[in-house]
Amino acid sequence: MTAEGPSAAVARITGRPVTGEHRLSATLAEVTLDGGQSVMAKLGDGPGAVRAEAAGLRWLSEAGTVPVPTVRGHDQRWLVTDRVPPGRPDAAAAARFGTALAALHAAGAPAFGAAPPGGPRDAYIGRAPMRNATGTDWPAWYAEHRVLPYLRRAVDDGSVRVTEAAVVERVAERLPELAGPAEPPARLHGDLWSGNVLWGADGDAWLIDPAAHGGHRETDLAMLQLFGCPHLDQVLGAYQEAAPLAEGWADRVGLHQLFPLLVHAVLFGRGYAEQALAVARAASAG
Repeated sequence: MTAEGPSAAVARITGRPVTGEHRLSATLAEVTLDGGQSVMAKLGDGPGAVRAEAAGLRWLSEAGTVPVPTVRGHDQRWLVTDRVPPGRPDAAAAARFGTALAALHAAGAPAFGAAPPGGPRDAYIGRAPMRNATGTDWPAWYAEHRVLPYLRRAVDDGSVRVTEAAVVERVAERLPELAGPAEPPARLHGDLWSGNVLWGADGDAWLIDPAAHGGHRETDLAMLQLFGCPHLDQVLGAYQEAAPLAEGWADRVGLHQLFPLLVHAVLFGRGYAEQALAVARAASAG
């Protein structure tokens, strides 16, 4: 934690006077600039976190699909972005979001695990480290760089018992037969739970807090389903209309949820580990 507060950081990074501050948490504040513009100041979770998030927001923005807040500046500790005036989700906004998300994924990435341009190899998903090592084969890459590292850490932390790890390892071994048809790397938000979708006053859904990288598009959609999303049926229906998913995608949701569930097991403990193990058992029985 730095002794510098959000107002001082915003003034320094933007070069503009600050007229107000509203603390939302220990690491997030809404700051008002002279002239009335509001920005968000976020304190990074660890080395490279701010750089990774800023690069991710810019990469997602370059696709010109789902709107993201403009990055106004950052340093090693603070990220300053535009504030999104809040609105309410509705079915029409959800359908537009589904269509735009399909276009975002179609913008592509150089490889599975590719970091956004200017982003670090060692990034974060939430407060958990996430390494953006690249690969050309999704099942092998997903096992090596997304499933097994978090399984090992969960075992080391005691969230997953040593005797339980084998069920996840079996799924990792079977990924080539479970993964469905091969697809090119998609441009992923990477941490697409419902809390990272802001429903704006302009009627659009906005994306915040990415862990952006090249990945499988079904992973973003599976995470969106994991913790619930307003008007999810409309989101998925519009996505399917714009970019139909491969046959059997609904049966693979748990497979793609294994990664975020293991991340949550590492961050939050046994409850999420039990969910991850249940998903792995269902996948291995399929």
